[in-house]
Amino acid sequence: MSKQKRIAVDLEKIAHLVNISIPVLCLVFALLGYFVSFYFHFLTVGFVLLTGLNFFFRHVQKKHALLSNFGLVAQLRYMLESVGPEFRQYLYSSDTEEKPFSRTERSEIYQKAKGIDSSSAFGSQLLFDEYEIKLRHSMFPKNKKDIPTYKLVLGEERGIDSAYTLKKTIMISAMSYGSLGRNAIQALARGAKRAGVVMNTGEGGFPKYHLMEGCDLIFQMGTAKFGVRNQEPTLNEAKLEALAAHETIKMIEIKLSQGAKPGKGGLLPKEKITQEIAELRGVPMGKDVVSPPHHEECVDIASTVKFIRRVQEVSQLPTGIKLCLGQDQELRALVREMKSQSVFPDFLSIDGAEGGTGAAPKSFMDDVGVPLFHALPVVTRILIEEGVKNRMKLLCAGKLINPGKQFMAFSMGADAVYTARGFMLAIGCIQALQCNKNSCPVGITTHVEHLQGGLDIENKAQRVVNYVNSLEHDHIEMLAAMGESSVRDLTFDHIYWEGKY
Repeated sequence: MSKQKRIAVDLEKIAHLVNISIPVLCLVFALLGYFVSFYFHFLTVGFVLLTGLNFFFRHVQKKHALLSNFGLVAQLRYMLESVGPEFRQYLYSSDTEEKPFSRTERSEIYQKAKGIDSSSAFGSQLLFDEYEIKLRHSMFPKNKKDIPTYKLVLGEERGIDSAYTLKKTIMISAMSYGSLGRNAIQALARGAKRAGVVMNTGEGGFPKYHLMEGCDLIFQMGTAKFGVRNQEPTLNEAKLEALAAHETIKMIEIKLSQGAKPGKGGLLPKEKITQEIAELRGVPMGKDVVSPPHHEECVDIASTVKFIRRVQEVSQLPTGIKLCLGQDQELRALVREMKSQSVFPDFLSIDGAEGGTGAAPKSFMDDVGVPLFHALPVVTRILIEEGVKNRMKLLCAGKLINPGKQFMAFSMGADAVYTARGFMLAIGCIQALQCNKNSCPVGITTHVEHLQGGLDIENKAQRVVNYVNSLEHDHIEMLAAMGESSVRDLTFDHIYWEGKY
């Protein structure tokens, strides 16, 4: 099936033309000024300045990937963006209308990542009606100094020596090398190391660029088992054991399904497959890489639980599962089988149907799976009713880019939260919606060399640190306001939801 092309300005071709034209016109006007009329030199001076400015944008400054990749054409974008609020107010969408994240939501993350004030004025732009979810504050806020440092130990229920302690409430969600380019992966990993957060590798095979920066990692095993597979997509225990021996790989996550396309395997378009990615994943060039819809070993509830035990025993690391909730009764049956076999994952990651991805069928992205804030209460209830809430930690993901949404998840039972797109925004994502095209203009979800080159690893790593620090600050502020000492103390009583008290 051919892919439909959307009508759009080809920024890359325009920038290429402009970048060549400016110095050429500078030379033309210089020659005209010398041979025809001195007055042409006024234009020469102007184009000399433009040439120097364009050189500075493209080859000297490192803060803005768009400027590095496109020069003056990108500066025009920033100029238009600066008057965007006025244009949108009268002609286009409002600050709260854009999807999947509004400009208001994105601006908050940009400000946090840059380490600047993210406060706003004159009241919220959101609607306040019976469908709102809000957090309940306390009449008697706590002193922030009395709030202890966060700590969550994964694997303690099994008493394993390799139990891992989370020291932050936030984690970088699964993003593979393939979905993201190497510079983006290294920036996130370097920032994760400095910020003290753990990073999920995604299902991209051997995590070469994740490992390079020395941050703590969760190795994700997708249904294709890239990096730990036999020729067919079954588990190669020797490869898993060797990979788990890496000092920075702290946990294993078995991905059963993901929110953006539950019931289907991962998808990496052929446009994004380089020779290196093909080698790391063990796949051919020139073909879309489509993972199986389920693990070969997991054909029913009983075999799925046995597979969890097998991965735990081989890796000797805290091991969890990731899934998007579908049918409630299937999850309850899975939990009961865990009880029957006395096998429990060290953590359960719930991915909301609103989760993002580099590529997914639109029908699955829009219409399949349960959204996070509907799934979490169901999962929490099942775990409590089956008496196993204390046997595993509950993690979650699904548009949790800001502190408010994260605290709603905590109040619904989550012990810690993932975000992928929050960190993508932190390193400069502009929501261009080209993740599956290999043409990301800011160099994040592309393997095109000159586009990746605009993403400065060191600068973006610091933005990751700023984002984490800002979230941590806000979490403490919000805990104090709600009168609690830990996010694990939050319950449904801390939520106002759908007009019900």
